[in-house]
Amino acid sequence: MSLRTGTAGRGRAGAVLGVDSGGSGLRVALAPAAGGSPLTWSSPVPVGTGGRGIDAPELLDRVLPAARRLLHEAGSPGCDAVCVGAAGMATLGNDLHAVLPGVLRAELGARRLALASDAVTAYAGALGQRPGVVVAAGTGVIALGTALGPEGRWRRADGWGHLLGDCGGGAWIGRAGLEAAMRAFDGRAGGSPALLARLEAVLGPACGLPGKLYPRPDRPAVLASFAPEVGRCAPDDPVAAGILREAARHIAASAAAACPPATSPDAGPAAGPAAAPEVALTGGLFRMGEPLLSPVQEELQMQLPQARMTTAQGDPLAGALRVATALTEDSLALPVDGALLRVVC
Repeated sequence: MSLRTGTAGRGRAGAVLGVDSGGSGLRVALAPAAGGSPLTWSSPVPVGTGGRGIDAPELLDRVLPAARRLLHEAGSPGCDAVCVGAAGMATLGNDLHAVLPGVLRAELGARRLALASDAVTAYAGALGQRPGVVVAAGTGVIALGTALGPEGRWRRADGWGHLLGDCGGGAWIGRAGLEAAMRAFDGRAGGSPALLARLEAVLGPACGLPGKLYPRPDRPAVLASFAPEVGRCAPDDPVAAGILREAARHIAASAAAACPPATSPDAGPAAGPAAAPEVALTGGLFRMGEPLLSPVQEELQMQLPQARMTTAQGDPLAGALRVATALTEDSLALPVDGALLRVVC
């Protein structure tokens, strides 16, 4: 667990709280509603899930002490607004929807609360409240887009987990790399001796891999842990490079499916030319760098020639703070649909 403090905004009235709960852990940030450096807390241990989905009591047991500590550090009596972004919110968020509003209002004084999928907070962190599409890629991959405006809605592609999708994500790349290594171990066509060597260096003898992998409850994370090895081999190994090229095709296809149509800045007869939708990439998978980014950018140019690539402004925790701040200003423009993004109060 770690606590990182900023300096701007201490002692100022009006604070917003952002929570980012995902497969890589739990993070909390507190910032002045008027802007300023956030105070942050983090833990690498993710929140568990139970019969009602994401475990609300566990999340609260960890978030509330962290929030109180940050509020004390900031000299703030409470929060004007809170945004909780969580992986699986759309499908596993029943417990959070039922429990969080009353507790956060009572314990932190929160007047406004938004519950969001981590894909929504990733979008808000990367693009703010501008139309476009964001691809968030880590162990899995999801693309989320919107045109905003009165008719705006979320357009989602993938994010269905490693058994049904997440095509091109970390678990997908890692599994493809391990499969190529096992083909080389067997002497089958299409194998990669380079990936086999990396498998045995980081995971032990290839013949023992099934026993190490199949019983694990965290199989997607284990598979994803091999994705960086595919990236390291790609510059000199055509099989590894081919895996990343195929991953890039999947990532670009999800972006194309989620991308809203080109939007025009005006609605009247004097409307100007349609604006090219923005595309941003975010998430730990893209820290692989050039071996993956180069084919992804090439595929995006082919599959989304009308779009404009832009650098993500911030991460999902920054996105949660942006949503919470918009609640305090009554300026939230992102689509509120009750599943991906729900404003509770």
